Amino acid sequence: MLGLMQEWPLLGYKIIDYAAAQHGQREIVTRSVEGPIVRTNYANIRTRALKVAQALERDGFKLGDRIATLAWNSGHHMECWYGIMGIGAVYHTLNPRLFPEQIAWIMNHAEDKALFVDLTFLPIVEAIADKVPSLKKIIVLTDEAHLPKDTKLDLVAYETWLNSVDGDFAWKEFDENTACGMCYTSGTTGDPKGVVYSHRSNVLHAMIASFPDALNMSSNETIMPVVPMFHANAWGITFAAPLNGATVVNPGPRMDGEAIYELLDTEKVTFTAAVPTVWLMLLNYLEETGKQLPYLKRVVIGGSAAPRSMIEKFQDNYDVDVVHAWGMTEMSPLGTLGSIKPEYMGLSGSEKLDLQEKQGYAPFGVEMKITNDENEELPWDGKTFGRLKVRGPAIAKAYFGGAGAEQFDEDHYFDTGDVAHINKHGYMQITDRAKDVIKSGGEWISTIDIENLAVGHPDVAEAAVIGIVHPKWDERPLLVIVRKEGKQPAPQDILSFLEGKIAKWWMPDDVVFVDEIPHTATGKIQKTELRKQFADYTLPTAV
Repeated sequence: MLGLMQEWPLLGYKIIDYAAAQHGQREIVTRSVEGPIVRTNYANIRTRALKVAQALERDGFKLGDRIATLAWNSGHHMECWYGIMGIGAVYHTLNPRLFPEQIAWIMNHAEDKALFVDLTFLPIVEAIADKVPSLKKIIVLTDEAHLPKDTKLDLVAYETWLNSVDGDFAWKEFDENTACGMCYTSGTTGDPKGVVYSHRSNVLHAMIASFPDALNMSSNETIMPVVPMFHANAWGITFAAPLNGATVVNPGPRMDGEAIYELLDTEKVTFTAAVPTVWLMLLNYLEETGKQLPYLKRVVIGGSAAPRSMIEKFQDNYDVDVVHAWGMTEMSPLGTLGSIKPEYMGLSGSEKLDLQEKQGYAPFGVEMKITNDENEELPWDGKTFGRLKVRGPAIAKAYFGGAGAEQFDEDHYFDTGDVAHINKHGYMQITDRAKDVIKSGGEWISTIDIENLAVGHPDVAEAAVIGIVHPKWDERPLLVIVRKEGKQPAPQDILSFLEGKIAKWWMPDDVVFVDEIPHTATGKIQKTELRKQFADYTLPTAV
């Protein structure tokens, strides 16, 4: 016996339809590439998205075609997304922080047919356009006045292109499992791999993200997604914000502390999300200027582990709640969020910070387990480390083109590549990437824990830990430090700071100072490069 409910496919464009109908005048604010602050609303976003869809279809693009975007967070970028998916084509976000050769490789692998690009990134396009034979059209997200004329590229101004149609268009209909979007992993372990989101998965993920114990969105929020749309759908906010009718503030191309603060203050932002490196810049700016955050209620920190000192500063100095989060491109991306369950409501001070350092617990729609190397499930006791595996309706079951099949098991669980433990109340804590964990004397050492503690030293700007070969213990930790400007801590200062905070056998065998730690295109510490840099390094304990 089947239920007698109406067929109503979960299609991505229904989100912008809803936003326009119920929250049409809610603002979308953008710091534009050209400079000025630009204001629009959900009703206008939908109207222009329909014109994007109409113009794409007129130009010959169709169901299943990959349409790339190389752009900052903006109203224009949102219009393009909803317009692309509205004809059943696939929006494909490109990460401008990758090398041009990597972007060309990704575009060729995806067989992108068209490209929407911000003015900022035209030099990248000029360098690679002739290396992408599938590319038929390049649309620059600007008007005719700002369109460059001294270029070898055949460019079209977005506003001119958009105004070439009248908007009398109806969204196409298709199965909810149709591909909606595509985002490639950063390729830290081999070539980047394409994750293909369906309409169904994007809608479900937006609903999951909206839960009170997840991102807790509503029409009363003013949200600034500092995390880019090319990082797994701005962590789902590009769908969840219109689903809830929230005001959106897009930071555009400026990500420095002063620019972020300006928008947080002038637009009265209540909720924002980004990786720790962004919040380090903001907190440094606040400390230098003495300014406050009177409107901001909470901040989501993800992408890499949030240092304890960062959580503490936001909450104690600025009265801003921190939600620690974890996820992956393959998960659309939310996997866990650090909301506080009733069991922990009585915590305060250091005990509360201990909990908030964990990445949180999984919302409905994310099933999670930890296993050993033999795929045997391990207990949720808060101390047993294992490989973290996940499954759910917004989690990938394969990569585009069939790469990475070994990461998916017979029970449809995806091996995240992270090592973690989970406590009895479901709170998960990442202790390392499987490839980064240090195995010393048969025991595992968490590099992330040491890094987060080291960053709490007042003279430390950034820290990374890698394993160095040791004749007795196989590997021992080397702590790599970037000093804060004007500070000159000695190695022993750092080690003394760590004493008593970690197990003695976790203590780094040495501390070295560098001017810069390499990062991936998604802002994560690139330990593969650090390991190359220190490949010939000999620890003092190994002599």
